[in-house]
Amino acid sequence: MADRTNLIMNPPVNRYRGALPKIGIRPTIDGRRRGVRESLEGVTMGMAQAAAKLITENLRHPNGMPIECVIADSTIGGVAEAAACQDKFSRENVALTLTVTPCWCYGSETMDMDPQTIKAVWGFNGTDRPGAVYLAAVLAAHSQKGLPAFGIYGQDVQDLSDISTIPADVADKILRFARTGLAAAWMRGKSYLSVGSVSMGIAGSISDSDFFQEYLGMRNEYVDMSELTRRLEEKLYSDAEYKRALDWTLANCKEGPDNNPEEVQHKRHHKDEVWKTCVKMAIIVRDLMIGNPDLKRKGLNEEALGHNAILAGFQGQRHWNDHFPNGDFLEVILNSSFDWNGIRAPYIVATENDGLNGVSMLFGHLLTGTAQMFSDVRTYWSPAAIERVTGWKPDGAAANGLIHLINSGATTLDGTGKQRKDGKPAMKPFWEISSEEAGACLDAVSWRYASLGYFRGGGYSSDFLTEGDMPVTMCRLNLIKGIGPVLQLAEGVTVTIPGEVHDKLDLRTDPTWPTTWFAPRLTGEGAFKDVYSVMAKWGPTTAPSPMATSVRTLSPWQASSEFRSVCTMWTQTGYTGPATGTPLAWIRKARTTGPARPWGRCTSRNQMSTTRYILREVI
Repeated sequence: MADRTNLIMNPPVNRYRGALPKIGIRPTIDGRRRGVRESLEGVTMGMAQAAAKLITENLRHPNGMPIECVIADSTIGGVAEAAACQDKFSRENVALTLTVTPCWCYGSETMDMDPQTIKAVWGFNGTDRPGAVYLAAVLAAHSQKGLPAFGIYGQDVQDLSDISTIPADVADKILRFARTGLAAAWMRGKSYLSVGSVSMGIAGSISDSDFFQEYLGMRNEYVDMSELTRRLEEKLYSDAEYKRALDWTLANCKEGPDNNPEEVQHKRHHKDEVWKTCVKMAIIVRDLMIGNPDLKRKGLNEEALGHNAILAGFQGQRHWNDHFPNGDFLEVILNSSFDWNGIRAPYIVATENDGLNGVSMLFGHLLTGTAQMFSDVRTYWSPAAIERVTGWKPDGAAANGLIHLINSGATTLDGTGKQRKDGKPAMKPFWEISSEEAGACLDAVSWRYASLGYFRGGGYSSDFLTEGDMPVTMCRLNLIKGIGPVLQLAEGVTVTIPGEVHDKLDLRTDPTWPTTWFAPRLTGEGAFKDVYSVMAKWGPTTAPSPMATSVRTLSPWQASSEFRSVCTMWTQTGYTGPATGTPLAWIRKARTTGPARPWGRCTSRNQMSTTRYILREVI
């Protein structure tokens, strides 16, 4: 059993260079004096204060730190006050703005004109003053000026005297905008670190720097895998942390059976050395991502800095793994919400340097604060095939068949499903995870020696079975020539099947790797007609899962000049705003069906408000 006493909660920290993004609240008002503006001052500022209270009480940054809202020093009735607000926000590192108003205002004079901010406008639904008219007018101005903004409008009429009460539907839209806007802001200026190059010809590991720069606002950093060799041989890591990490690993990571033929199995002393190398690799890759001040004690000032990488990928196969231990342990432990240093925010590291999967994982993490699984979408098992092979007729969530998600042991330990939310399996933000839950995740994993046919240098792969009844969403980002980025999503639930059935199915692949049985939510039509259609229409062969968020239907991407970021909208029945889990903030209220196709292509890379790409609708 894992030692729970070492699994302490670490306080939230900002790992990356630069201040955390803030949310600016802009209370706009009818500028006419002699009674009009004066009668609205308290109500308008009250809306701003209520919005700020809602956001700060319900959301955190993905690193667990509190979100700070900055309110303009005064209501904004004209261009002078708008300029004063923009000046304050620029000094406060405001990255997204929410304009709020209960009344008519002078649109182009009061709107947020900063091309760098992500914008939304909440127009109060009331009869006293025309807040909805301003909302429509200012959104038209945003579109005309190429400054996209998301509109927020409540379904029910409110009384002006009840301004401090934010209706549930409005609160939901504000929080979704804040969450997605912050996700976009978090990526700006950060790095994707490629450790190695292209793995086994996987196109997702061909880093497209234009995509990262123009859509995500990120830079690309590159480190050859020989840098790991240098740091291993020259001991360019913290000796104290390495000793602590190795002791913790040997005490808490239980080994399982070695499935390699006995005549080729590595000797015990060799396996012990492999454990040491695996632990060092995890520390080194983390240091490459964010740096390590402790390295300064060795005079390693350059190495201590890191690459400010919010996301990394490790090539591994085959150039590294044919000689050195594989990267499974480093990927598992970094992607998990705990290690020898206790419970902390996960790092996002993509197997095989698949940066597109990495971006999908990054979206999920930034939107939910949770760890992300990385799995192959391996096999569709029809009910008939399951019954033929095992003698068991699938029922319940498995009645329509299952998709086998499995990977080479490089999956976050949070994916065991041993954490609990409302008594059910869940993947939670690290600040909600107890030491008992972290220990239960460790206890559910068996570390299997790598298959030497795949990984000639050995290594250790995590082996576990994800607990059923956990809502998950498969997600995969692709780049399509001539079209651009396309996101695939499939919402569903993990499934528990009888143990003997799992064993028979699992033994047909690789029993040393972690398995998640996935049943997608079906609609009876299109790509979600049945489970087979989901599998057959899934583009690439790999997908990170879950994002721990509920997603229904997918609508289009948009591009903006100031942030060139992939933008999506998921809509719920009867609601055309973005659902929880929207990666970014620019929204166009429309649905799309059918294959991806160009639509409204930008005539210039500096043209902001034009919708640039349509996504393939997959749900």
